[in-house]
Amino acid sequence: MPTVSSDTLLAELGKLHPKLIDLSLERITELLEQLGAPHRKLPPVIHVAGTNGKGSTTAFMRAMLEAADLRVHTYTSPHLVRFHERIRLARAPGQSSDIEEAELVDYLSRVTKVNAGQPMTFFEMTTAAAFVAFAEIPADVVLLEVGLGGRLDATNLIAKPAVSVITPISLDHTELLAATVEEIAREKAGILKTGVPAVIGPQLAGVSDVLEEIAGRVGAELLTWGQDFDAYEQNGRLVYQGEDRVIDCRLPELHGRHQVMNAGLAIAALLHADIEHKIPEDAIDQGLAHVRWPARMSRLNDGALAQIAGDATEVWLDGGHNPAAGAALAQFLAELEERAPKPTFLIVGMMQRKDVEGFIAPFEDLAREVLTVPIPNNETGALSAGDLADRISTAGLPVCETSGVLDAMRQITAVEPGEKRILICGSLYLAGAVLAFDERGGV
Repeated sequence: MPTVSSDTLLAELGKLHPKLIDLSLERITELLEQLGAPHRKLPPVIHVAGTNGKGSTTAFMRAMLEAADLRVHTYTSPHLVRFHERIRLARAPGQSSDIEEAELVDYLSRVTKVNAGQPMTFFEMTTAAAFVAFAEIPADVVLLEVGLGGRLDATNLIAKPAVSVITPISLDHTELLAATVEEIAREKAGILKTGVPAVIGPQLAGVSDVLEEIAGRVGAELLTWGQDFDAYEQNGRLVYQGEDRVIDCRLPELHGRHQVMNAGLAIAALLHADIEHKIPEDAIDQGLAHVRWPARMSRLNDGALAQIAGDATEVWLDGGHNPAAGAALAQFLAELEERAPKPTFLIVGMMQRKDVEGFIAPFEDLAREVLTVPIPNNETGALSAGDLADRISTAGLPVCETSGVLDAMRQITAVEPGEKRILICGSLYLAGAVLAFDERGGV
């Protein structure tokens, strides 16, 4: 049994640097060299950047790779309920699981000892721990998701990935990255490497121009959505169309039209990745059927919230929090409404500095009412329910402030006791609290 918990170690890591986020490669480069350069001893790496869809695209790739009986390490962020979700380790061909407590304590302790109290951000320390784990435990592929940006992100030390992936880029984290989508694209494009194919999702025209410019400068081959490959729904199936092949497979398990795009991007990435094992079409099909990625338009069919809501209520959960995510969620709700009309309510909690008005605007003609909630355990970083309600009201939607998710659901039931649809959204932190409630029984 470990003598110290990972919670204790993670809390200590947060004290090593005065800033929560300070983008730089100098500190982690030096630390990794002191750790024996694990970043140069990894299996083939698929590096993923972008604003929306990084996690879903990564989840699709992992499901497809594992359906092909490959061993896959995965690094994602943030987590929903437990930090352990961020580091997923290959256990056997086709099998992986979240890092165990004893393993996490071991890797964090080793990195902390080598760092010896030097200034280092939380993300840099945990990324270093993940690299050490990925270098020591055998695997066929590493799926590596960028934390923030790309150019100066702690993950951007892989000299030659098997393939680079850039999902749709939009405005988010403007206080940390840049004020315009074109400037943000320059940061994301920092993962492009000489001689490495780059699979690019649908982009705004200005973003595409930036990516083409930087790819030409560094010598990366771009494979672009709508030009070199595409994916779409046809007759209840997903059709992937590349320059030299067409793949017909089942629709993805994850809901929403945007997930068809994410699945297509994942297929393109695996088909063009420089890895030893080629992925058969049946593994792509199986991966689409078995992919799991919580809080991405997830239907809460069982668990505590579903029981409280009752059989007459659909409860959906999504961690989307920027305007592009709001548009995708609104489109999905509109499609649900067209197939099965029901009164629709939103329960929303959001962090400060987020574009509340941009996120909520697409729901204007869909939501009967928006109920705002605080985000548990994020009192300093989240908008209060009152401030959030004021901003949503300014955007023109009917809104009501509540004390929490359960209070919001009670109010919705009082207004609409019959069939209805509820979407809880606006923050991954809120989504994590909801999932924790379903596991433990209290928000």
